[in-house]
Amino acid sequence: MNFREHLLAACLGFVLPAIAVIGPASAAADAGAKTNEAANTAAAVRAVDQHWLEAEMNGDTAWLDAMLMPDYRTVGADGKVGDKAAILKSAAKNRGSDKMRKQVEAWLKTHPTKQSVVMHGDVAILSFSDPETGRIRSSDIFIYKGGSWHALYSEHSEASKG
Repeated sequence: MNFREHLLAACLGFVLPAIAVIGPASAAADAGAKTNEAANTAAAVRAVDQHWLEAEMNGDTAWLDAMLMPDYRTVGADGKVGDKAAILKSAAKNRGSDKMRKQVEAWLKTHPTKQSVVMHGDVAILSFSDPETGRIRSSDIFIYKGGSWHALYSEHSEASKG
């Protein structure tokens, strides 16, 4: 379960992969700045992750299908494995409704999150942590392929409960 999925799950009251981009990426979005998602930069990774959150909340399965690698996997804090098909199915349920957006926004207000990106060539690891404890809540691994970032793997923890 990635952070986005974990966030969405927490909003729904059950465990899923997590989705949430907070900090510099959301601040840039609030300021009206638009980051080039196709760039091979840490800022682009953050922007793609924010787009991922928006796509799941809005049910944009076409964008998600293109961004997620065919063999994308997510591992929840409970050890359960999810895949691309499950994310697409879940996102489709949000199409035409603002219910999930309201739940996510409420969760984000009470769960400050710090992001960090580590890059090695065409691989980026975006981690989400509790700014008070430093504990990692979730990490997403992206690969840069064909001029854009694609999610390959996500893993989530129960760090926010400890």
